[in-house]
Amino acid sequence: MKIHEYQAKAILSKFGVPVPRGEAIFRKNDARAAAERLGTPVVAVKAQIHAGGRGKAGGVKIAKSPAEAETLAGQMLGMKLVTPQTGEEGRIVRRLLIEEGLDIRRELYVSILVDRAAAAPVIMASAAGGMEIEEVAKEHPEAILREPIRPETGFRPYHARKLAFGLGLTPEIASAAAPFLESLYRAFIETDASLLEINPCVITGDGRLVALDAKVNFDDNALYRHPEFQELRDLGEETPLEVEASKYKLNYIKLDGTVGCLVNGAGLAMATMDIIKLSGGSPANFLDVGGGATEEQVKNAFRILLSDSNVRAVFVNIFGGILRCDVLASGIVHAARDLGIQIPVIVRMEGTNMQEGQRILRDSGLRFTVASGMRDGAEKAVALAGGSR
Repeated sequence: MKIHEYQAKAILSKFGVPVPRGEAIFRKNDARAAAERLGTPVVAVKAQIHAGGRGKAGGVKIAKSPAEAETLAGQMLGMKLVTPQTGEEGRIVRRLLIEEGLDIRRELYVSILVDRAAAAPVIMASAAGGMEIEEVAKEHPEAILREPIRPETGFRPYHARKLAFGLGLTPEIASAAAPFLESLYRAFIETDASLLEINPCVITGDGRLVALDAKVNFDDNALYRHPEFQELRDLGEETPLEVEASKYKLNYIKLDGTVGCLVNGAGLAMATMDIIKLSGGSPANFLDVGGGATEEQVKNAFRILLSDSNVRAVFVNIFGGILRCDVLASGIVHAARDLGIQIPVIVRMEGTNMQEGQRILRDSGLRFTVASGMRDGAEKAVALAGGSR
């Protein structure tokens, strides 16, 4: 689950992470009053969308007076902001952050994420703050520091010293870095975040480390422990079909192809999309019904898939472990009858009760295409969808 910058900063401040003073606004007329309350010579007017690269796209402006802040707010509210992370469709700006200006002397990059290979959270840092970290990693990978934090021991002062030394910080700034990084790590762990990114983290003229920007993503699987975070979700930043899928505990991401994918397990879903591409087609979505899906969830998955007018065929690729093949087949049959499915449905299933599942499909009287394997299913789906696009 993603949240906005101003929401992330409010959470970080509770853990002792220094952030600029600021106010979120939703109307142009509120910008002037917010800037006046901040009382600084300049303020930043920042678009709040769930995507990076806002500055280059015109989503971050500097105002030198409250009146100018109001003017900029009027220009930005309602605008479509297109960044490399939004795609061509962009995002409509519906809220802004009016934030105090700071005396910035240096910009750094700091983030914390879970490294599956290391089986531990990892703090990443770079002296190339304010830049897109993907470009830094591509052009100068040596400029990115990585410091794994063992969960059983947690963050220790020597972690801060190693990072401070690697970033070339002065002794005075290095002393401030230790509590800053410790607070960031505590926020990451205690909120069950999957990503915490500060880009840039700035060093001010008076020697403070401040999170000038903040991006926080929460682990969806841990949200039951944080009911207070539910109100932070902005459904306007998510596609309608993804919002609908989340109601039924389905993992759905819309893509731009023609072959709809209904799969159980994220790894199998990724492999399914790969083999569709290998077969000359293009997947229309990522849809993982999970290991314990019910007939009702399968039916809702089909309904969401078919809501995409680009889908010309559906490839059902299931490994029957926890989700038995007969339960899947019953769900497919009921969905086809209730929804009046008119496009081809290709089914490949392996595992528990596979023979019974295939029998249910055969005896349904409906026209399903049963595949003999994963590649066979992908090739049939691409062909029935009309080939490559």
